[in-house]
Amino acid sequence: MSDKTMTAEEVVSRLESGMTLGIGGWGSRRKPMALVRALLRSGITDLTVVSYGGPDVGMLAAAGRIRKLVAAFVTLDSIPLEPHYRAARERGAFELMEVDEAMFLAGLRAASHRLPFLPIRAGLGSDVLRVNPALRTVTSPYEDGETFVAMPALRLDAALVHVNRADRLGNGQYLGPDPYFDDLFCEAADAAYLSCERVVDTAELTKEAAPQTLLVKRHTVTGVVEAPNGAHFTSCVPDYGRDEALQKTYATTPWPEFAARYLAGDEQAYRSAVREGS
Repeated sequence: MSDKTMTAEEVVSRLESGMTLGIGGWGSRRKPMALVRALLRSGITDLTVVSYGGPDVGMLAAAGRIRKLVAAFVTLDSIPLEPHYRAARERGAFELMEVDEAMFLAGLRAASHRLPFLPIRAGLGSDVLRVNPALRTVTSPYEDGETFVAMPALRLDAALVHVNRADRLGNGQYLGPDPYFDDLFCEAADAAYLSCERVVDTAELTKEAAPQTLLVKRHTVTGVVEAPNGAHFTSCVPDYGRDEALQKTYATTPWPEFAARYLAGDEQAYRSAVREGS
């Protein structure tokens, strides 16, 4: 077993333009924002992004890095519709595959099992099939003969996720009330990069919480980044809640101005900008 720790910059050095990139978390909750900020500091572009979207999608869309987005929604939670995503979408900046939340989950599950698709009832009788004409249906081969949506696998070249704790081997632990689907993002990807609030010894993981909280398994993880406040300004409960003040600033500030103030430098510069703005 090897030590998988690396820096956010080392993670980004392994990514390439044109990749399909999955980003874990949910809306404005436990997003791997330190890794997203490192990605924004690079020249990587032309991405297909797969995400239960939040400011990760908004920032990448505003910066012109997304070619195609696969999402069930893009929200800041306390601000229902992510404004920078909306602006980019309204000007036709990228292709969108918008699916039902359950369909999105089925796509991750299919990819994690290396299946081409999974049958699901979600989407039937809705406009999902109309706005996604490439989607197909399948008929059960059994007596019921029921028709299902054939949700294609959401295979990922790479995944970025953030959790509360991890060890150097790649075991990742969530301590909040919801695991989201970070484990499936890792399992659906050819390479998965895990950032965490704190790297601890393996034995420490089960001292703080039950073994069931060990959401991400080491065999699915390529690299581990210790990133305190790495989900900021999104929440990472119980370590910290959402920074509503900075989120509001982000939502109401033109993207070039926000990027120049908060994203022009490294993580230390970001933290300094946050302190100055608070």
